[in-house]
Amino acid sequence: MSHNHDHSHATKNIKVAFFINLIFTVFEIIGGIYTNSIAIISDAVHDLGDSLSLGTAWYLQNKSEQKPDKKYSFGYRRFSLLGALINSLVLLAGSIYVIYEAVGRFIEPEHADPTGMLLFAIVGIAVNGYAAWKLSKGKSMNEKVISWHLLEDVLGWVAILIVAIVLQFKEILYLDPALSILITLYILWNSLKRLKETLFLFLQGTPTEVDHEKVDAEISAINGVASLHHTHIWSLDGEHHVFTSHVKLEKIEHIDRIIEIKKQIKAVLNNYPFEHYTIETEMENEDCGLIKEKIEKKD
Repeated sequence: MSHNHDHSHATKNIKVAFFINLIFTVFEIIGGIYTNSIAIISDAVHDLGDSLSLGTAWYLQNKSEQKPDKKYSFGYRRFSLLGALINSLVLLAGSIYVIYEAVGRFIEPEHADPTGMLLFAIVGIAVNGYAAWKLSKGKSMNEKVISWHLLEDVLGWVAILIVAIVLQFKEILYLDPALSILITLYILWNSLKRLKETLFLFLQGTPTEVDHEKVDAEISAINGVASLHHTHIWSLDGEHHVFTSHVKLEKIEHIDRIIEIKKQIKAVLNNYPFEHYTIETEMENEDCGLIKEKIEKKD
């Protein structure tokens, strides 16, 4: 029940962020033309790309809430991960574009209306700050990546605000692009880390919050468990994980003993965020076939 609530909450947050970003993009375009500010117009173009990626993320996050079916037996939660990947790539492209525009302003500095920039910056910080705050508490990888989109916008408007204040007293044309580059490099660094995390999950890497060796040790400590092999731990979307393992049993005299050991194994697994787990139990002299295949491949 809580999982469904978390995903519905994530979808709602992304939906709110999408509409805020789309409306504000139109506001920015008007403001950029009015103030003759390249920084604001550049940010508007960047936000337009954000709006498209947020719309995609909203669709994929909503898709991820569908129940498992014959086509996707594990459900659709990895669609949320796909949304995070798309948003990471858009964020990287947007950051590169902002750096490109900032370098252009170093080459050809332009005058802007500092009073208009100041007013638009205050509104920009308030609107994007609220959206970033809404998504910063999200648990899904999709929400985390999108929050960096919005944080980039907040920091960009902070830079515009600082520049606007300084320009009220002294005209320093290179201040705006310098701040833009510093902020964008910071965002670029963090977006690369998010992209790395997302790709790691896409490639079914073991979730960092789950200690593979600890899980093995806890199951191996159960009386009647001889060993584990072919243990696999991976994540559906960064929140909900999957566990599978072959458990070799020993000194089993009755079928009821197998049932009891399986209950103890499940009790261990229930302490971890595993949404699905599959346990294959094997007797002492039983060969699952997979180990033999593995040995033959090594030879």
